Amino acid sequence: MTVDQAAPQERWPAGTPILWRYRANGAAHPHICRPVTVVRDTAELLAVWMAPGTLCVRPELADGTPVHREPLATRYTKPRRAAFSRWSGMGVLKLARPGQPWSVWLFWEPGWRFRNFYVNFEEPLLRWPGGVDSEDHFLDLEVSPDGRWKWLDEDEFAAAQDAGLLEEAQAGRVREAGRRAVAAVRSWGSPFADGWERWRPDPAWPVPRLPDDWDRPPFNVCLHRPPDAP
Repeated sequence: MTVDQAAPQERWPAGTPILWRYRANGAAHPHICRPVTVVRDTAELLAVWMAPGTLCVRPELADGTPVHREPLATRYTKPRRAAFSRWSGMGVLKLARPGQPWSVWLFWEPGWRFRNFYVNFEEPLLRWPGGVDSEDHFLDLEVSPDGRWKWLDEDEFAAAQDAGLLEEAQAGRVREAGRRAVAAVRSWGSPFADGWERWRPDPAWPVPRLPDDWDRPPFNVCLHRPPDAP
């Protein structure tokens, strides 16, 4: 099964398990894959829930070093491999509008105390029968419940450009997306004012499983699977 942008855009009912994947920058294969549950799927919004304990695919350096622990000078140039890990802490609610170059994530502390919004800049989601694909653009925005905001990962954004993972024109589009997102925060429009922080998952939803064919041809990568991974 291949990703086909022209395929019919059928809507997923609430409770449907799908995959939320990110392509490796400058490549065709996914290097991040997160099983999620559909909360809402309309022409205006896709909302999904990533439950605590979800087994996900993430990149790591070929020697097993976590990406975030590698110095920026070599973080995006050393060889990588795919690895498996479980999402710890509270789950994450992800909200994405069709065609928008970012998604908005909601984070909670234990006891459902809302912590913050997180704007993840990325390629607009590409739907396929089993989920959605994107490509991360490194830059992020953290938004407090009271509307205060700050940029995150500007150093990674710069390092990715130095490593050739973002061309100058693309980086400019990301910065423009950032300005639009900040304007949405300042006006406190959707989805910040929509009350999603009061949303709760259906307790009957199981934690979605990562399928063996999560990378579906033609997206093939060599996986490092730990002994305890299903």
